[in-house]
Amino acid sequence: MAKSEKEHQRVLEQQLNQFDPEVRRKALATLVASAESGEIMIECVTDIANMHCHTFFSFNAYGYSPSGLAWLAKKNGYRLIGKVDFDVLDGVEEFLDACDLVGVRSSAAIESRVFFSEFSTRELNSPGEPGVYYHMGIGLTKDVAPEPGGAILSDMQKRSAARNQEMIRRLNSFLDPLEISYKDDVLPLTPAGNATERHILAAYLAKAEKKEKNPIQFWAGKLSLPEERVWKLYQDPPVFQNQVRTKLMKRGGPGYMQPGPDSFPSLDQFHQAVTACEGLICGAWLDGMSAGEQAMKEQLDILVSKGAVALNIIPDRNWNISDPEIRRIKLAKLYEVVGLANQMDLPLNIGTEMNTFGQKLVDDFNAPELAPIRQFFMDGAYFIWGHTVMQRSLGLGYHSQWTRLNLHSRKAKNSFYTRLGKIVMPGSPGQKYLKDRVTKKGSTDQMIPDDFFLEH
Repeated sequence: MAKSEKEHQRVLEQQLNQFDPEVRRKALATLVASAESGEIMIECVTDIANMHCHTFFSFNAYGYSPSGLAWLAKKNGYRLIGKVDFDVLDGVEEFLDACDLVGVRSSAAIESRVFFSEFSTRELNSPGEPGVYYHMGIGLTKDVAPEPGGAILSDMQKRSAARNQEMIRRLNSFLDPLEISYKDDVLPLTPAGNATERHILAAYLAKAEKKEKNPIQFWAGKLSLPEERVWKLYQDPPVFQNQVRTKLMKRGGPGYMQPGPDSFPSLDQFHQAVTACEGLICGAWLDGMSAGEQAMKEQLDILVSKGAVALNIIPDRNWNISDPEIRRIKLAKLYEVVGLANQMDLPLNIGTEMNTFGQKLVDDFNAPELAPIRQFFMDGAYFIWGHTVMQRSLGLGYHSQWTRLNLHSRKAKNSFYTRLGKIVMPGSPGQKYLKDRVTKKGSTDQMIPDDFFLEH
């Protein structure tokens, strides 16, 4: 590729992550056309997946929009990719449409913190916060939630904004004379007003760089660290950013607010919102070390009784660890929870998050540590895509009446959607495949699960 062509591609890829959706749409269409003509080289598709990628609608450390993620997967040969954002459905349809355009299997999800009353005295997957639980809804297909989902999501966003503003009030007092405005410094960093703790951090770091004559000296004083230590951290921005966040915003920091039962929606309220959206309730696992996660069977039994059908795992933080003893323990916990999920017929949703600086773009599927459980990861990704494409194309997702009549157990549903996810392509080829089978039968009412695999 000539230098001018590379520069043109770079400009288009930057446009993919601009806040203007029309700019994103046009840039993606141009990139896809260039790839189809051979002007842009893309990697061969391989059996790898990242089903847990935040976008700039909550926070992506690399700035990716939904369209940007779709192109990332296409360019690098990911077979499947999934987006997730905190508290909002923004970008769901953009992402699924973009993945159809580029030809990558996809899934869209929402993540939030909820209060898990049955574990109110035990720490779960939110360190130091008993009863607080990171939770997910996966396999979503629309940007707008039907009621009561819409009201629940609106309340979640209002609570989040209130927490953000209280954190800023506390941090402005602590960091005086440095201060930021939620309206003027934080919200402009977001495309749709859904600010997170990481946006607040970015705003403080940018303001310090601009306003302080000696930012290293400033941060050394505020973080109670020697200037030499701060200078060294400053040379590695992801490490420095995480250090500031830990010191200022996490437990024990001046901006931290200990949550309680009223800080977040209840687990049941979140389930109501996800179910209204015809999504799949998905539990989330951290590393197996907390009191709540040492009672994982008990936790999953409760979640399943309340409608959960899948489990989210972030693999990299459970094996890619420098300390050999911690690595041994956490890897064993990872194998243990994967085995438990398989035993309980809970497909896995896995990925890297991308909402912290330094996180991988995709898991290392060739790592020997992941070899024993790699297929569970891929099967889970295919399962989620199978549900997504059936829901979008025919309205026959996991919770449809057709599914209830024809697939009578979680195991049967998992097998059907996983198998379908492996053979149905994204975009118009997949839609044609499904609709052709319905046409042969006359209607979906006449179909049984095996009809979707005939003549494949």
